[in-house]
Amino acid sequence: MLATAAAEAEKKADRSDFVGAFEAMRDAFADFGGLLPLTVGKAVFVTERPKGYGAYKPRKEPVFEPGEPLITYVELIGLNWQRQDDGLQHSNFTVDFELIDSKGEILASQKNFGTFSFAGYARNQEMYTHLTLDIDGAAPGAYRLRYTVNDTLGQKTTSVEQPFTVVAHR
Repeated sequence: MLATAAAEAEKKADRSDFVGAFEAMRDAFADFGGLLPLTVGKAVFVTERPKGYGAYKPRKEPVFEPGEPLITYVELIGLNWQRQDDGLQHSNFTVDFELIDSKGEILASQKNFGTFSFAGYARNQEMYTHLTLDIDGAAPGAYRLRYTVNDTLGQKTTSVEQPFTVVAHR
């Protein structure tokens, strides 16, 4: 699939059809991405809301003070897209979370913590979001945050865990 598209793209580029070459590769990459299992490509605690795909400020350490929000930048691989009656490609996913203590006990959880819908003329493969969780009232200690992403169109699910520590006010 990708090799055939690359050969076609090279032919188009040789004819100076650079837009056509790019679109051939973009479409092939989108077809390929839809065949992959849903995967979290990156999940990083960040210091502020990301500006765009790959445009984030990572947190140096996963250490938080009580009441400080946990902001996670998440990149997704393998989301499915469907063309709808409006002519646009649509992708939808939800996110659940679980807050787990050092003993493995689930302290808090929520299904459909976040619901995300995207629509456009291209099946974008550079998909990201940010998730913000308020842990106000959490006692100092070690925790894990588990996010489960559910592709509602592709009926695919994946999870990612982020260990972190809550410390007393510094």
